[in-house]
Amino acid sequence: MSISYLFDEVARLPLPGDNVAVATRNLEAGATIIYQGQTFTIDYTVLEGHRFAVKAISPGEPLLSWELPFGVALVTIEPGHYVINQEVLEALRVRTLAFALPEKPNFVDEVPPYVLDEAHFQAAEALPPSPDTRTFMGYRRSPERGVGTRNTIVVLGTTSRTGSYVKQLAARLQGELKHYPQVDGIVPVAHTEGGAEQPNNLSLLLRTLAGFIVNPNVGAVLIVDFGTEPVTNQMVESYMREHNYPLSDVLHQFMSIQGSFEDQLRKGEAIVRDWLPTVNGMERTPESIRHLKIALQCGGSDAFSGISANPLLGWMAKELIRYGGAANLAETDELIGAEPYVLQKVRDIETARKFLTLVENFKDRAAWHGANAEGNPSGGNKYRGLYNIYLKSIGAARKKDPSSRLDYVIDYGEPMTESGFYFMDSPGNDLESIAGQVASGCNLVFFTTGNGSITNFPFVPTLKVVTTTRRFELLANDMDINAGQYQDGMSMDELGKQTFELTLQVASGQRSVGEKAGHAQVQIWRNWRQSDRSRLDELLRAPQPQGEPIAIRLDGAVSAEGFSFTRRDKGSIGLILPTSLCSGQVGNRIAQRLNSQGIGQPEPISRYVALAHTEGCGNSGGQSEQLYARTMIGYVTHPLVKHCLLLEHGCEKTHNDFMRHQMEEMGVDPDRLGYASIQLDGGIDKVTQKVEGWFAEQLSVAAPSVEQSVGLEGLQIGIVTDGSISYEAGEQLAMLTQMIVAAGGTVVVAENSGLLKTPAYRDRLWTASSVHPSLAYGEHARHSGFHIMETPTEHGVETVTGLAATGVELIIAWIGQQPMQTHPFVPMLQVASEPVVQTAYGHDLDLSLTGDHSAWIEQILERCKQTLEQSYTPRLFAQGNVDFQFTRGYLGISL
Repeated sequence: MSISYLFDEVARLPLPGDNVAVATRNLEAGATIIYQGQTFTIDYTVLEGHRFAVKAISPGEPLLSWELPFGVALVTIEPGHYVINQEVLEALRVRTLAFALPEKPNFVDEVPPYVLDEAHFQAAEALPPSPDTRTFMGYRRSPERGVGTRNTIVVLGTTSRTGSYVKQLAARLQGELKHYPQVDGIVPVAHTEGGAEQPNNLSLLLRTLAGFIVNPNVGAVLIVDFGTEPVTNQMVESYMREHNYPLSDVLHQFMSIQGSFEDQLRKGEAIVRDWLPTVNGMERTPESIRHLKIALQCGGSDAFSGISANPLLGWMAKELIRYGGAANLAETDELIGAEPYVLQKVRDIETARKFLTLVENFKDRAAWHGANAEGNPSGGNKYRGLYNIYLKSIGAARKKDPSSRLDYVIDYGEPMTESGFYFMDSPGNDLESIAGQVASGCNLVFFTTGNGSITNFPFVPTLKVVTTTRRFELLANDMDINAGQYQDGMSMDELGKQTFELTLQVASGQRSVGEKAGHAQVQIWRNWRQSDRSRLDELLRAPQPQGEPIAIRLDGAVSAEGFSFTRRDKGSIGLILPTSLCSGQVGNRIAQRLNSQGIGQPEPISRYVALAHTEGCGNSGGQSEQLYARTMIGYVTHPLVKHCLLLEHGCEKTHNDFMRHQMEEMGVDPDRLGYASIQLDGGIDKVTQKVEGWFAEQLSVAAPSVEQSVGLEGLQIGIVTDGSISYEAGEQLAMLTQMIVAAGGTVVVAENSGLLKTPAYRDRLWTASSVHPSLAYGEHARHSGFHIMETPTEHGVETVTGLAATGVELIIAWIGQQPMQTHPFVPMLQVASEPVVQTAYGHDLDLSLTGDHSAWIEQILERCKQTLEQSYTPRLFAQGNVDFQFTRGYLGISL
């Protein structure tokens, strides 16, 4: 028997002229809807947030939401028919659903191109100023910097090379905060950029770092580099002085690491400790709210984002601008299709032109990489009813109130110097976009979410606004504002006033939900590798490695008589594998909690590890996504891993069901893993309990590990170098490679290693003029022998991340310049034979080789044995110099 509903009980029509409605709950196939005197039947089950027709739509007729087109009908769509396109059908088919889907789409993504009518353009008037004044309690900086909502000491890594240093330094100083109540935090800002070849994003990287340094929420900042990277402190300082950033108004110091990791940590601690009394002496004073600059941001959006949460931010921005404040809307690709709305009120024609130019530039940059800027919506977006970029953009644009005009259009991270409504160029990637807004001077972030994103920034408070009451109740401990109250009957004015008062409280020091949770991360707009389309065809057609080992010369290979080590038959790592950037920090917290509880330790679990990273959402598909999935599955199948659980945020492209599908395609049993979802399982606390329960269950039924003694045939090692190496080093590594391969073991060398260019290594192993990689980046080595892993990156951490995913159980890093950041669970030995390196970094090295070269192999094997048997811990790992990051390859780009 079919169920009958009144329209208003189960659906919303954003504007009267729309011909499709949004379901506010799941509507079963066969349900009848009573709407404006007519009754129609739902043909297929319509998910909450998805759309169905309320008027007959003829083939070729546009589908309208907010009275703007988001597609064109392929067939006649009758009232009650589920509206769906091909992309959403594909996205839903990889999900586990209990009902049938339509066999074919009934509309195609197509909207007419927007053309600015310059002949009839009329400049819009500014919003009338408010006659009232309001204040908040803020930290007054210099006039050029403004007023802070927080008073934070920032430890900033200039490039990715110092990311692990700043994280470790900040962690060591947390105990000091209890003595300094006016210091809101000592936070690390670590990111992925500037650590490899000269980047294409250099100008925006320098602009972002400069903006971070002078943001009014910063009480003091330590800026850290090595001085040898493609981007250095000297470059940052020069940029700031050339562009008139008020650097002298900030308590700061530039520091270059010169010496051992521990010594430099002590040096950094001393600097920050000296600052603490001064920063603690900075006090809050009453300040006009014209000093508030708010970032308008969204992530994990759904069909209701444009109905409740985004219009609420539009209301907030309008009110703040009337008081003299500023609002910053970003995410360029998430406004494609919403140009008619964004540009309906603009300050002047030049501003409109610049906006459209930035949109076209974004499309061009994506095309250089074989991507489409209109392919932005994530799997979570589609699952929650945002079928395509046009529909997503129309809703996202509602963060600009219809009465507000677009005042300024700025580049990524460009300072906001006046009151008004700004648009800032950025990708749709939430974290990358937020970083640019903070660099522009934002001192508060408003983050709307339909699925329940938990993103936070380290030194700017984030207020999370959820779209529906149902989702707010599910995630009440992780959200700040329930915009679903508007759908439940509260007026937007009343909801806006409540939110405005909360804003002033948080700006005055009340902690946001995210600040209480204590997790945050930073991601700057990642580098793009192509600057035009010239290499696109070549890169798309590049042959893939076949996975077969490379034949090498084994004549003359010597054996290591008597060498053996004891290993377990199964791994000992309890691995939490975040499926995207937004679940990484929660994964880290759960792993830390499990380790502190000692569940299953030291047998059969040696420790729990979460591999936090910055991928899985907000970036292009194609080769980059395939690379990511392959590397993730390399970790799923890694021999050191005993139990693995996938932790999804819930709204990403590469969600748990996506990863299950990828594993099935690659012949990996997905049922051996655990699965958890921050959003769908009810937030951070509940997902933590679920993960703990899953690991406890696995341990309760796990068979005990069996130790066995193996020789060279049991070695699976990777080799990386940080530049060219000596003839003697190349010769000894060649002999070691021959010994292991001849015995039946595995050696994997990174393609970008200087070792492969060393005649002493190359000429001893093969006679061919060139040898091609046998493994793709991050590909699990299924056959023993000698392999070269392709490395579409020069980045050290990205290289090690891919190398570890091949299944090697130990990595030898031969150091010619300075030690490398280590891997979270694959032990990495830092080895050097150059006296200058040994002198400078002796305390960080695991082996300093001197004297008779012929004795080096024996020393290396002994250290390998000690490490694999866990009687020796690599020094830099023990000190916390650890990092992890996927490469995006040559064609990955932020969207």
